[in-house]
Amino acid sequence: MRYRFLGNSGLQVSEICFGVMTFTGKTGWTHLGIQEQKDANRLTSLAIDNGVNFFDTADVYSSGISETMLGKALGKKRKDVIIATKGEGRMGKGPNDEGHSRQHLIKACNDSLKRLNTDYIDLYQVHSFDFMTPLEEMMSALDQLVKDGKVRYIGLSNFFAWQIMKLMSISEKQNLEKIISLQAYYSLVGRDLEYETIPVCLDQKIGIIVWSPLHGGILSGKYRKGKKWPKGTRIKGESQHLPYDIERGDKILAVMEKISKHKNAPMSQIALNYALQKPGITSVIIGARDKIQLLENIKTTDWKLSEDEMKKLDEVSEPPRIYPHRFFRSRR
Repeated sequence: MRYRFLGNSGLQVSEICFGVMTFTGKTGWTHLGIQEQKDANRLTSLAIDNGVNFFDTADVYSSGISETMLGKALGKKRKDVIIATKGEGRMGKGPNDEGHSRQHLIKACNDSLKRLNTDYIDLYQVHSFDFMTPLEEMMSALDQLVKDGKVRYIGLSNFFAWQIMKLMSISEKQNLEKIISLQAYYSLVGRDLEYETIPVCLDQKIGIIVWSPLHGGILSGKYRKGKKWPKGTRIKGESQHLPYDIERGDKILAVMEKISKHKNAPMSQIALNYALQKPGITSVIIGARDKIQLLENIKTTDWKLSEDEMKKLDEVSEPPRIYPHRFFRSRR
């Protein structure tokens, strides 16, 4: 396993981050599959034994069940790992049970600490943008959590590039704790992050943690044009969060398949390897339903795609050149 510094910090995290949204118990988000505590214990231990020191969850995942199960699964190993969790989402029926307000974020963090059975959270991330709460209030609340020793580093998830830049300016002017990471969607079939967000993160030295680098499993090669998609998959042609162009996707999968055969490596490793070799990417979040899937994805860090292979993947997956990017293309 290789490790990288997360953003402009001294914190080192594994290139593979184990995302535990699938820790559901019998009453959580069972549409993702059912993983009970014994499954969480086994997979968490296996991940740590294979060099993974980075775990990601959120309070909204199965209404806190994921955090609770991760805390129990880590047990005495908690001190050896980096826990990233997220707050912002709705956790109750009241008007202040979601959002970026100081009221909600401090309560959400305290609740996460209890569920995770820990005294501190290594990386506390705001789950998505709240268009109602002033950014200054959000940053002040996060800064207070760090000062109180409840949180060690702060990050964002699913923010616009201009918002990130504004937050960095607020931190600078008010001498508040700075953002060190952004958790965002990025994959071979969805490279929109390259337009504005990656350049901002590179400029501000913010580490990018990629969610769904396999685009909901499509880049594992399981779902190909003309084949029936298996029951239980989260992606079926179109999704609010992960839209998929089948025609374009199949062209990308065809190139991936050739590289997969040449490397004698699963297609999932091709997709993960690609993301890890792109500028700005610190770690990729993987999910796993079983031991085989987990170990297969972890082995991604054992090798690297060649420059020629990266070029082929870049060309087949190149996103449209929107304005003003197309205007400056010849000047780069």
